[in-house]
Amino acid sequence: MLSAVDAGDAAALLDAVPPGRRVALVDPRFVGHVHALRLGLTDPRFAAASLPGALTAQPEARPALVRALHRTAAAVGAGAPVVEPDTDPAPEDRTVPGRIAVALDAEGIAVQRPELGSLTAAVPTDAGQRAAAEAERDAVDDEAVRLRSAVKAHDGFFTTFCISPYSRYIARWCARRGLTPNQVTTASLITALIAAGSAATGTRGGYVAAGILLLVSFVLDCTDGQLARYSLQYSTMGAWLDATFDRAKEYAYYAGLAIGAARGGDDVWVLALGAMVLQACRHVVDFSFNEANHDAVANTSPTAALSGKLDNLGWTVWARRMIVLPIGERWAMIAVLTAFTTPRIVFYALLVGCSLAACYTTAGRLLRSLTRKARRTDRAARALADLADSGPLAQAVAAVAPGPRGAFTAPALALLGALVMVGSALFLPYGSRLTVAAAALYALLSGLAVARPLKGALDWLAPPFFRAAEYGTILVLAARSDAPHAVPAAFGLVSAIAYHHYDTVYRIRGGTGAPPRWLVRTAGGHEGRTALVAVLAALLTHTSGFTTALTALAVAVALVVLVESIRFWVSSSAPAVHDEGELA
Repeated sequence: MLSAVDAGDAAALLDAVPPGRRVALVDPRFVGHVHALRLGLTDPRFAAASLPGALTAQPEARPALVRALHRTAAAVGAGAPVVEPDTDPAPEDRTVPGRIAVALDAEGIAVQRPELGSLTAAVPTDAGQRAAAEAERDAVDDEAVRLRSAVKAHDGFFTTFCISPYSRYIARWCARRGLTPNQVTTASLITALIAAGSAATGTRGGYVAAGILLLVSFVLDCTDGQLARYSLQYSTMGAWLDATFDRAKEYAYYAGLAIGAARGGDDVWVLALGAMVLQACRHVVDFSFNEANHDAVANTSPTAALSGKLDNLGWTVWARRMIVLPIGERWAMIAVLTAFTTPRIVFYALLVGCSLAACYTTAGRLLRSLTRKARRTDRAARALADLADSGPLAQAVAAVAPGPRGAFTAPALALLGALVMVGSALFLPYGSRLTVAAAALYALLSGLAVARPLKGALDWLAPPFFRAAEYGTILVLAARSDAPHAVPAAFGLVSAIAYHHYDTVYRIRGGTGAPPRWLVRTAGGHEGRTALVAVLAALLTHTSGFTTALTALAVAVALVVLVESIRFWVSSSAPAVHDEGELA
């Protein structure tokens, strides 16, 4: 820590700091809580951040900070006050850090100003103000606020009332012993994998142990995020691990239950794959809707207004959060049913519960979209196109076909294609060449659906329809095949493809865009993979070769997408993000 006597001296000291380091300016008169400074000066997710009397800048914002500081020094002169009190009505802007924050805003550098709540951050100018600021600071327990703020502001009922009251203390215990969120995340994954292994034994004792371990894994899953917020240890690697490990844990546990059931003579692989498909499609509905309306202009809706009114009634908030069956409620249900019932009942409950949740959330989004008067932006259209995951076949169609006009054309074409594809796989004779013809028609309709920018009111439905078509086709063809172990192989293939789609989502949410086009082309796109599975089913009818082909395809897709995903998330271009509000 270096002290400067005035703005000119601060500029000189900043010039001497290596350009790759983060810097902070703090007014020497600052009075406030230590955690207020943590929130304002140590969060790695923002290029620049400010609070009264303090400012920080990451390396990418350093040049603008230095320019602003030099201008300030030149304007006020060495040793002179930065701004006269009567020339600027904002008290925090009368300090050097405050004035520079305004200058950074003017240059287009987004300056994060964290919500401090009951925390104090002030720059008193006389003894009376200082005494008042110190009294205000001493009246609030800094550590208690820090502990409360470690918990998500919006979370499910089970997590809020059954996990967070004690998991926050586990997070503090971890922080005081130097543990990182990534270590806790990894511990959660390992615990879930042990739970899956216990379920795979197929014994009652194994099921009881699996249920208990799954709950322990979820406690650790909550703890890692609370530790990140408590110690502000947000990181690119943490974002990737947190975003993907939840899915890995859930899918591994489904597989463990299916293996355990098979040991007892009950084949539930179709139910396990169906639960995974349903859950993934639910998520893509959420992601697509949110991206379509992320920055919509004139974003108003009577349905949204009604939802806001219901949020003001305490009990309705919790009821609505429970209806959507978020990860806390879902894992609690899975754990309890695993311990006391059978895998088949677990999957029946999952399918029924997730179906009802999907109907509720999708109906609300449809009403909002139809009643909302909004103009969607190019960014939203680009995000939906990326979420569509169109491969070479659909892109070729989109390049040569103008695409039909109409407010609901894109989702209608996507829905028609999904119905044709899944319907042919379900109702035509297994292995029929007509299923391959249906896959060709599906590729054509998919290309027409994305030929125009996806800016319509319901265009966000196109990616979910594509996911349902691809996953559903793989599920149906594997289930109808007589090839041994075809459904477990399909489970692995859908898991690999779903990972690619989740990876796309989190890249977009991090502001870095979708995966590179070469990856999408190499992976074949949704229509290419669907067509390939249809061809394999036709060529390898009722033979073990179909299982081998699905397994090989799963391994190939997993290798390609995992290598590129790991390369991206450990690179310097990956965003420092953390899941703050998704109920998963």
